[in-house]
Amino acid sequence: MRDAIPAQHSTGSHSALSNRLADGPTALFVYGTLQFEAVLTGLIGRVPERQPATASGWRAAALVGRVYPGLVSAPGSEAPGLLLTSMSEREWRVLDTFEDDRYELRRLDLHCGSAAWTYIWPGGEVQAENWDVKEFHDRHLQEYAARCARIAPELAARAGY
Repeated sequence: MRDAIPAQHSTGSHSALSNRLADGPTALFVYGTLQFEAVLTGLIGRVPERQPATASGWRAAALVGRVYPGLVSAPGSEAPGLLLTSMSEREWRVLDTFEDDRYELRRLDLHCGSAAWTYIWPGGEVQAENWDVKEFHDRHLQEYAARCARIAPELAARAGY
């Protein structure tokens, strides 16, 4: 779990966000903790519209000493996840602020043929095994979601809301 509230993501500025959403896809591909309703509700107060999606050539890797994963390039692999749609600008800003500055926001073409933004892990501290969704759900979700709800007001304030 993140120890402190991360710095505002460089892609999270007002003009960068507006340009990103105007010039590219407006959906977000999530493959880790943001797949869980309790986490989304804790962070942004609701669960956006969502549908199953898969990112070919990527995997949700377990990260050393962390309960959340990182999306890393993995030719021949497929990362299952969800495509979040109909998010407001406020919700995008809060999620951009929430995501650690170690993540890199990137446009990704999905297996279904649509494109989305996603937070990828650019390297370091990656384990050989994939992130275990069930283990996270069973061992960490309740505490993680509660922490997300506790930090949400500060994230919103830092995001300009």
